[in-house]
Amino acid sequence: MHIKSIFICLSAAALYACGTTGKKQATITASITGLKDSVVYLTIPVADSSKRDTIPVKDGKFTWTGEAAEPVKVYLMFPTRYVDFFLENSDIHITGHADSLSDLKITGSASQDEQLVYEASIKNITDQEEKLYEKYEEIKSNDSLKAAWEDQVAALRKQRRKGTMQYITANPKSPVSVSLLSDMAVMGEYKQLDSLYQLLDTSAQHSAVGGRLGARIAILKKSAIGEPMIDFTQPDVNGKPVKLSDFKGKYVLLDFWASWCGPCRAENPNVLKAYNAYKDKNFTVVGVSLDDSGEKWHKAIEEDGMPWLQLSDLKGFRNEVAKEYGIQAIPSTFLLNPEGIIIAKDLRGQALHKKLQELLN
Repeated sequence: MHIKSIFICLSAAALYACGTTGKKQATITASITGLKDSVVYLTIPVADSSKRDTIPVKDGKFTWTGEAAEPVKVYLMFPTRYVDFFLENSDIHITGHADSLSDLKITGSASQDEQLVYEASIKNITDQEEKLYEKYEEIKSNDSLKAAWEDQVAALRKQRRKGTMQYITANPKSPVSVSLLSDMAVMGEYKQLDSLYQLLDTSAQHSAVGGRLGARIAILKKSAIGEPMIDFTQPDVNGKPVKLSDFKGKYVLLDFWASWCGPCRAENPNVLKAYNAYKDKNFTVVGVSLDDSGEKWHKAIEEDGMPWLQLSDLKGFRNEVAKEYGIQAIPSTFLLNPEGIIIAKDLRGQALHKKLQELLN
């Protein structure tokens, strides 16, 4: 698993629609040295789904024409990786070399130019993050070194988030700001996200992407820190219905995961360590799986040695609880106090142990 692979599934929120005849179209003209004859795929987010176009490549060149109702971040998939950029109704040119797709030059999109300004503003931070990620394999087996590494990553992530918030505040009309805030809203905290959303210009809020972002933030209010977790019932591994309210009186880590989620499986040993340390101190874990295969779910529970209660309706990301709380990425956790109030979210690694030590020791 690549350490930077934090999320398995993200639900993009953006709009692509046909315009009226006579409007300027969006065109992409690419010339990439060393790119073999094949195809590339252009993925354009459409509401809560996406549209994918297949584009043939000949002699390193390819073209695409369409219409964008508004600037939108799209994803161009090459045989070895993807590149994202902002599509709008303009003539966009892509040049570079197949051996360095991360360094492609993309011109002609004003929104993409704004994205580059944002990236430059946080480059010092992202460069430091890259260097830290490269060290992970060396320190991952040493608990003390790993804890120090996690603290450094968390500090840099906090700095990057601060830089992102500054950009959004300074550029309230930019589609880049709406996109950045949408990314933050995948797993962000309601109060901060809502404050930033209110700073956006009304034109940004009323865009298709901005409208869905507003709806997303409204859903996140349900899972804000300080809110009571809504009771639910789901079957356990034996098909027996279990209520979350059955665990009132205990601190509960509600853990959303799945057998196919690499980062979830990598975090399971850490959750197990916390469970064993605090299970006799009024603490337990309740897993909610976003699997759709009972066989794979049961196998993962056995392989990872998870002794706590596991629940699932086996509907994947359509899990009723996940839909209620708008969960778009896993692992995702909620720490509940004995009254069922959410007191922390998305605690991983040493952060989970620090919080439990603070509460239970």
